[in-house]
Amino acid sequence: MSLAGLQSWLLQEGIRDDLDAIVRLTVRTELDNLVAEPAAPSTVAIDWPRLLLAGSILARSDQRIDQEGALRIATAAISLTNDQALKDAGAVLLGKLSNFRAIALANDRHLLTAGLDGRLGVALRLESQRREMDRSILVESSGAWLQMNDFQQRFWNSAGGGGWLSASAPTASGKTFLVLQWLIDQLTAGDTRVAVYLAPTRALVSEIETTLQGLLGKTKGIEVSSLPLRDKYEAARAGGAQVVLVFTQERMHLLANVLAGTFSIDLLIVDEAHKIGDSQRGVVLQDAIERVSRANSKLKVVFISPATQNPEALLADAPDGVQTVAIDSDAPTVLQNLIVANQTPRKPKLWKLTVRQQQGSALPVGTLELASTPAGLRKRLAFIAAAAGQRGGTLVYTNGAGESEDVADLISQLLPQPESIDPELAQLADLARKGVHPNFRLAPLVERGVAFHFGNMPSLIRLEIERLFRLGKIRFLVCTSTLIEGVNLSCRTIVLRGPRKGIGHPMEPHDFWNLAGRAGRWGNEFQGNIICIDPEDTEAWPTGVPSRARYPIKRESDAVLELGDGMADYLSRRGVSDLSSLKDSDKFEQVGAYLLTTFMRLGSISAASLSKRHDAASLAKLDQALAALAAQIEIDVDLLARHPGVSAIGLQRLLEAFRSYAGDVENLLPAEVASEDSYDRFVTILGRINKHLFPAFEPEKAIRLYALIVVQWLKGLSLAEMIRRNIEWHRTTGRTYSLPVLIRNTMELVEQVARFKAPKYLSAYMDVLHLHLRQINREDLIDHGVDIGTQLEFGISSRTLLSLMELGLSRMSAVALYEKIARDDLSKEDCVAWVTEREGQLEAMDFPVIIVREVRERLLAARRL
Repeated sequence: MSLAGLQSWLLQEGIRDDLDAIVRLTVRTELDNLVAEPAAPSTVAIDWPRLLLAGSILARSDQRIDQEGALRIATAAISLTNDQALKDAGAVLLGKLSNFRAIALANDRHLLTAGLDGRLGVALRLESQRREMDRSILVESSGAWLQMNDFQQRFWNSAGGGGWLSASAPTASGKTFLVLQWLIDQLTAGDTRVAVYLAPTRALVSEIETTLQGLLGKTKGIEVSSLPLRDKYEAARAGGAQVVLVFTQERMHLLANVLAGTFSIDLLIVDEAHKIGDSQRGVVLQDAIERVSRANSKLKVVFISPATQNPEALLADAPDGVQTVAIDSDAPTVLQNLIVANQTPRKPKLWKLTVRQQQGSALPVGTLELASTPAGLRKRLAFIAAAAGQRGGTLVYTNGAGESEDVADLISQLLPQPESIDPELAQLADLARKGVHPNFRLAPLVERGVAFHFGNMPSLIRLEIERLFRLGKIRFLVCTSTLIEGVNLSCRTIVLRGPRKGIGHPMEPHDFWNLAGRAGRWGNEFQGNIICIDPEDTEAWPTGVPSRARYPIKRESDAVLELGDGMADYLSRRGVSDLSSLKDSDKFEQVGAYLLTTFMRLGSISAASLSKRHDAASLAKLDQALAALAAQIEIDVDLLARHPGVSAIGLQRLLEAFRSYAGDVENLLPAEVASEDSYDRFVTILGRINKHLFPAFEPEKAIRLYALIVVQWLKGLSLAEMIRRNIEWHRTTGRTYSLPVLIRNTMELVEQVARFKAPKYLSAYMDVLHLHLRQINREDLIDHGVDIGTQLEFGISSRTLLSLMELGLSRMSAVALYEKIARDDLSKEDCVAWVTEREGQLEAMDFPVIIVREVRERLLAARRL
């Protein structure tokens, strides 16, 4: 029998019964409130020496299923047995799997007795030491040796050279930690001056920025920033401190626009790179990568993506002659138990739990008993989570912000009243009351160790929730799809039912497993549980609970072009039809804008990199349609490139509208937000954008609301003040309202209108207007201050507020501090001096404690550097 045959036989027959027994045992140890079962398996009946020998054989395989079996055996030997020799053997088996972080976790939890090396025989000790040496990497920046698994070692060794690299591994395999360590090494030991780290969401940008700053500690000579401002970039290029710029793709375009032709970076890291296939923002990411690649042909690029089939697809657009490397791994680092929960017939408080395995088998692990009858779907979610995850570390996935608040509230009611409130939870509750609203639902929930988490929440509150969940002080966290977008938050258990992403769209399998990867984060847990409720309900799970698999990466532009002639047909109609009459604009508009700009830059789509992936006949048809459009456009390609996803046709029509405007040209300009006519100007401008550029601010009747939010945001109003004014307006006009809904809607308007749509389309508006002003010799009307896109991204209009955010404060803290500062023109140094003079008075200024802490950490730390 071959080795592969032996490994297959072991899993299917040789140790099947014992393996099933330890699956049931290890899963049961992780769940609470299971009904006692006299017939439950016992560790006594297991032939551990035989099982460990089989685990050693399985560990030699490169197949995920075999490695998972070995990992299960090693974990069980350490956690289920009391025999020191068996525990030691489990640790040795983990070493064979290069899972050194699991060994460290076992030591931290005192599952292993100190002095393992001394208890091993000479031969085994030598082998263990050799393995550790083979799996260690010297970190040049610190001189320390770092133990790694096979995937990490291959990444580190391959990423050292130039060129493009694409790495894919399962969630929870330590990719982000590894890449950040490698990035710091590149900066301290290499010649990188400017690096950009692209993340898909502001939430992940905040997390990466904070993690990097923590890893760098007091390291001098390296700056980290998430602001698209020229200062740190130019200082780095001039030989000053090196800089890591952590951006979304939109922020990177903002900085590139500010720097124009001088923008060039040395190293680009694209996290969650599979998002290049996102139907809303994938083409903007693709454009960002191509833009920096054009600016520097020697650019080094690293892509990171979770559990994909084809990481090499991202390397297809590398410039000719550039070395490319793809690194792929499917090796497990933690155990993840996929559990389905079905109600016991006639007994709604009892739920049967079954583990699904890769081999297709299903193992019953027990019956969960709920504290109360779960009438309604939200109660099912809440009560099962509260019962199974009682000891904490429990994430609950919901399909929207409102649902997350309701489910968190239900869970909190099932928890005992705490004898006292943890001081840090009380501080978070205080921040929620003062920073959002005195009756914000989050406040009383966090006092009981429960929280909700969604993308439109202020970043300072969201980051504090994540920190306290990691510390175990928040025991239940009810979240939305924000956590799919790469936020690195591990947990013991995830509970979900009928997960959706977006408005009603069933979650795709790769998103499901990206989320599931949060269960049992490597180094924090040995295993994690994913509890899926009502698996047979086809309304909840239209295609069933997804099986584990890896999924292909496909660019959004390629996916649209593969639809056939739809793109070419759309482009043919785009130039002659009113955009509102094109029903498929959501599908084609952004990719069409990208293709038109590409055509105008290259003269033919056939000359673009994507042409290698599509047939010549389709490309020729596209070229024909694009040529007809390009003939209508006089705006140069440099201006078009500044606005990815915005159609050149729309920009041209806007220019023509400016030319035909019969009034005073100054009326086309926005007014300063402090001016009385600012609001009316924005109402007119948003309407003009809808009519000529793109109908981004619809419905039309909501334009006045959108303009109001934009003005309030630019004025630097706090979220709490915007909510207060919104409530006052409802009361004054006699409108009824629900406070939780009003709070969520205000947050959504800030994030989706003021911080996403408005920067995109107002930046384009201003660029075209400036072009018009230059053409009519009215350059005197052009303001060369901070561009409108950056102002909107951060909600700032004064120098002082910008300085506070440049120093690293969240907007919530910056606005709170700015309300105490009289002058609006302070530099960063002035701001630090202002705070330093009042260092002893900060606690008396009625700031939430968390804001005082951030001010001390950011501004007073800056003073000491």
